[in-house]
Amino acid sequence: MSELRSKVHLTSHPILLRRGPSGYEDENNRTWLHLIIETEDVLKVLLHQVDIPIEDIALTPSTLTSFTMPLMWTLHSGSQYVDNMYRFWRIVRHIKVDGLEEMILELMDNSLDM
Repeated sequence: MSELRSKVHLTSHPILLRRGPSGYEDENNRTWLHLIIETEDVLKVLLHQVDIPIEDIALTPSTLTSFTMPLMWTLHSGSQYVDNMYRFWRIVRHIKVDGLEEMILELMDNSLDM
């Protein structure tokens, strides 16, 4: 019989996510890996918390990641982040599955006009 996975929707979000060589790190030094999701005119980013120190991750950022991904996200309100380029990102989903967090951010339309 398979085990049930624990899944909880979260309303408390990291205050700060700053980019390192291979991922992001929050204010509690937790590591977050990212995956860019582009659909038509919408840019989304999946952030997945991992139990590996950021310095131990040996990934090479893609060219797309280098130009598209912000250096930092700061929690702006309860439901959005602002990045270092003053673009706003809506929190689509933030869950905890079996003790690790996963968050989807979506670049807001009005941020593209800046």
